Amino acid sequence: MLFLRSLAFNIVFFTTLTLVVVLGAPVMFFGRHGVFALARTCARITFWLQKVICGVHVEFRGVEHVPKGAFIMAAKHQSFWETQALTLFAPDYSFLLKRELTWIPIYGWMLIRSEQIVVDRARGSSALIQAVRKSRALLEQGRQIIVFPEGTRRAVRAPPSYKPGVAAIYGAGNVACVPVALNAGLFWPRRQFLRRPGTIVVEFLPPIAPGMDRKAFMRLLADQIETASNRLAEEALARDPELAKAFPLPSQTESDED
Repeated sequence: MLFLRSLAFNIVFFTTLTLVVVLGAPVMFFGRHGVFALARTCARITFWLQKVICGVHVEFRGVEHVPKGAFIMAAKHQSFWETQALTLFAPDYSFLLKRELTWIPIYGWMLIRSEQIVVDRARGSSALIQAVRKSRALLEQGRQIIVFPEGTRRAVRAPPSYKPGVAAIYGAGNVACVPVALNAGLFWPRRQFLRRPGTIVVEFLPPIAPGMDRKAFMRLLADQIETASNRLAEEALARDPELAKAFPLPSQTESDED
């Protein structure tokens, strides 16, 4: 049953997403806010499909910690799911994303049109400098920067691997940073076909005020995100023995990166 429900979901999800993006392409004529509206529509469609087909529900905690105006949102990255979900909580967002995503027809054009921060990772430190400058300019306009501090999706229970980019943006931006913990990787795992039933929980943690030393900031950010994400994962695994079997203890878990 799990396989069949996952198969049905993947077929319907990717077909629907493709149709929505293609048919919605004209929103680009309305600038970035037109693209944002389409992105949020896709997120809500995803929530509905995963609930109806796979029995996956969504719970958002700590929404009161999301400030108004400019801020940085630094989130745990376990799956494709959160790239959609987080758009609902930032009215004028810009993701920090790899250049290769802009090569996807129509979707990539939308990323460019909506003024996302594109990083060419092959350029090394110069790419980071450019991303920091762009982030600071957008924050000064009152926008929000969404960043995945580990730079790529990490499996549940994999050792964390935080990169310095988020600290550089934090240091240059002079705005609060909202850590975001989640357990989406249990139900929408990276590199896996199955979509397991349960409740995806996203928890917005209290903002980290601007002005901290960068190293201290990184330690605090990583500790808060990892502690809360591990707690959310363990809560879900304790409720569902079958889910726990699919995600063994760290000593048995592969921790390679994308």
